[in-house]
Amino acid sequence: MSKLPNVTTSIFTVMSKMAVEYNAINLSQGFPNFPVDERLTDIVSRLAKENVHQYTPMAGYPPLMNKIAQLTKSSYNRTINPESELLVTAGATQGIFTTILALVKENDEVIILDPSYDSYESPVLLCKAKPVRVALNDDYTPNWERIEKECSAKTRMMIINNPHNPTGKILTENDFVQVKSLLEKYPDIIILSDEVYEYITFEEKHISAHTKDFLLDRCVMVSSFGKSFHITGWKLGYTIAPEHLMKEIKKVHQFLVFSVNSISQFAISEYLDVVDVNLLGKFYQEKRDYFQKLLQNSRFELKPCEGTYFQVASYANISNEDDVTFCKNLIIDHGVAAIPISTFYSDHKDQKLIRFCFAKDDFTLESAAKKLCDI
Repeated sequence: MSKLPNVTTSIFTVMSKMAVEYNAINLSQGFPNFPVDERLTDIVSRLAKENVHQYTPMAGYPPLMNKIAQLTKSSYNRTINPESELLVTAGATQGIFTTILALVKENDEVIILDPSYDSYESPVLLCKAKPVRVALNDDYTPNWERIEKECSAKTRMMIINNPHNPTGKILTENDFVQVKSLLEKYPDIIILSDEVYEYITFEEKHISAHTKDFLLDRCVMVSSFGKSFHITGWKLGYTIAPEHLMKEIKKVHQFLVFSVNSISQFAISEYLDVVDVNLLGKFYQEKRDYFQKLLQNSRFELKPCEGTYFQVASYANISNEDDVTFCKNLIIDHGVAAIPISTFYSDHKDQKLIRFCFAKDDFTLESAAKKLCDI
């Protein structure tokens, strides 16, 4: 008997496979297609010939952990103890999975805000806990009244994703006021804050859970070097949590992966000395603006994008098809792959919206936009 009977092949796998089959431009899966920084590849080339190929300590390579602590201080003015409050993970998804397995128990409930990243629900189900899916408003702002109605003594965790995938929405100061109010009413709830796109925001500055004192003792923050440094295939991330939560997370981590890829940790430790994460927002804002300009004469209606490297678009002026069918036909008939937004909802809510990834080189964006403008 399956432990996850309702889990099927990921929509990202389906669309990427179709993109290959039909030789379509793949704007579906969220990975960059431009070259990695030569400073990083040079570091890797040199390290490959050095003695860096054995296990690192379970929690992470100590110099890298110290650099992460420095990055957290410079970015958010938060001081962490890297020995007791930090864990290097095999990507952010492993950090999320490990955190949920460590902290959620049978019959607990976990609030997940829809549309949501597809990796949140499965570990909850494996804990024999209940995922409680709560829809965001149509403009993708949280409906705090609706969220509070779903909270109870059984609620163990609430997952927030900021900046938000798939919509590009970022949380406001008022949202954190509402989080504080909620936690005062439910003192046992833990917040899992997925902040993998933390350095990719545009006109409005990202507000991290790291900056909120009331969260520091009951929040697990998840970050991703893969997303920040255009190296998604490295699967390298980290989690930060107060010691009493991190102790439990490490118990699971040591038997799940034990330690993370050594050469990648050595390389990122060096790379953090030369890279400026504060330039990422400007880099991707130029990508976003260029993609939006390329599509201004299309029949797609582009929605606001405040962060991430995803652009949500309505095709309501083009077709009455459901979004999954529209995306499949978009590949077959027009040679561009996108992701249907309904697949991020538990009830598959269809609003005629799809998601494009604009973390691509200019040639790819231009080629895709030409096809999209011809529809």
